[in-house]
Amino acid sequence: MDILSGVNWALIAPLIVLQAILMVAALASCLKQEETNGPKGMWILVIIFVNIIGPVLYFVIGRRSA
Repeated sequence: MDILSGVNWALIAPLIVLQAILMVAALASCLKQEETNGPKGMWILVIIFVNIIGPVLYFVIGRRSA
């Protein structure tokens, strides 16, 4: 039996797309910023490895206001 056969992709696909868009936007923003609140390398790891919440945390806490 295929483990993915019971997955409702109509519900999961939008979350995967949202995660990808947030991650790309947060990474682009982080790489453009000269300074962040905390080490830039740490924020890159949080953005990549903490699904959906990581990019949101970066936008709320990590970005420095100009």
